[in-house]
Amino acid sequence: MEAFEILLPLALILLLSKLMGLGAHKIGMPAVIGMLVAGVLIGLLNYIPWQPLKDAFFGEEVKKGIDIIGKIGVVLIMFSTGLGTDLKKLKQTGGAAVVITLFGVIVPMGLGTLVSFLFMPHGGLLSWLFYGAILTATSVSVTVAVLKELGKLDTKLGTSVVAAAVIDDVIGIIVLSVLTGFSSGGENAGWDWFNPNAALVSIKIVVFFIAAIALGVGLRKIFDIMERKAPHNRRVPIISLAACFLYAYAAEKLFGVADITGAYVAGILLGGTLSETPYVENKVDTMGYLFFSPVFFASIGMNLDFSGITPSFLAFGAVYVIAALAGKFIGCGLGAKMCKFSWRDSVRAGLGMMVRAEVILICAERGVAAGLVSGAIYPFVFLIILISSVLTPIFLKLSYRKETVRPPRSNLPPNWGESEQ
Repeated sequence: MEAFEILLPLALILLLSKLMGLGAHKIGMPAVIGMLVAGVLIGLLNYIPWQPLKDAFFGEEVKKGIDIIGKIGVVLIMFSTGLGTDLKKLKQTGGAAVVITLFGVIVPMGLGTLVSFLFMPHGGLLSWLFYGAILTATSVSVTVAVLKELGKLDTKLGTSVVAAAVIDDVIGIIVLSVLTGFSSGGENAGWDWFNPNAALVSIKIVVFFIAAIALGVGLRKIFDIMERKAPHNRRVPIISLAACFLYAYAAEKLFGVADITGAYVAGILLGGTLSETPYVENKVDTMGYLFFSPVFFASIGMNLDFSGITPSFLAFGAVYVIAALAGKFIGCGLGAKMCKFSWRDSVRAGLGMMVRAEVILICAERGVAAGLVSGAIYPFVFLIILISSVLTPIFLKLSYRKETVRPPRSNLPPNWGESEQ
């Protein structure tokens, strides 16, 4: 394949992703929905019976090139997510966020595992657990926007939900790392702790996190020196990206841990140490969401395969979607109630943590790549994102209809309400 051959599909992906992303934003949906729709629309070209068109967009080499760009986009998304993970927020909520998160992870993962076991009894323990682990992901960007609009973001509930989302990401990535590590440890790894392969996988996962944190301490000193000598300099985000790619490569190549885990850990370590984290995060987001990330989301939509959706899998998918929504709602709501929130606020906590976006899609992609999850799960993951993004703002606003206090216009940020698109 000549290099120029990938430019046409890239041009269409970027153009449609932007247009669909703007359309999604206009109706209050996450931009990722628009990017997925863009991919689906491009995927429909494959059904036009004209071979040159199919070769231009779906040739093996073209698909391989788009896939590589998309994987870089995933790494950048997780790095950015790590940079935005503010562990200091945990101090503002005490143990409430921890309890909400634990129930918000255990309940949906348990339901997802149970549903996959009931519908796919021959799938195997790792596969069942991975289906469950996918449902641990959360994304409170929609919730934050609604709470900010209602003037409730700085309340105890608002800070608890945001902090819970932080811990949720950390726990979810750890679970994903463990499952991915065992799946790459050979067919004999499994969960037999007396098996040498399983023991080796366990040791490598632990060593990775120890080595990552130890290296992070050294990086902190280096970046502190750089920031004092050259604040707000481009070399900081450039070297930060180098650290991200180094962590991602080492995680996958040396330790058998998912590359996205390495990128996420790098983001957390640098996000907690850089005084100019917003500057670095802005540069990473600009590069990622300008090019790499839309390619990833669109590629998922382009490669949706409905051939694996049998009647039994369709039934599984429908119950799986219900388990995804109910798991977070019940789990986080129960956790909030145990922390002595009112019933109304407990319901709000469950609603707020129910939203899914890019992270659940990335988790599903990891499962498919590891051979633990069927590619037919993508349409149902798409439904989870769509339904949760629609229901959350509607029901959250309804729950506050008798006590909403909109902040005075004079106190709003200068660009409040304007689209970032």
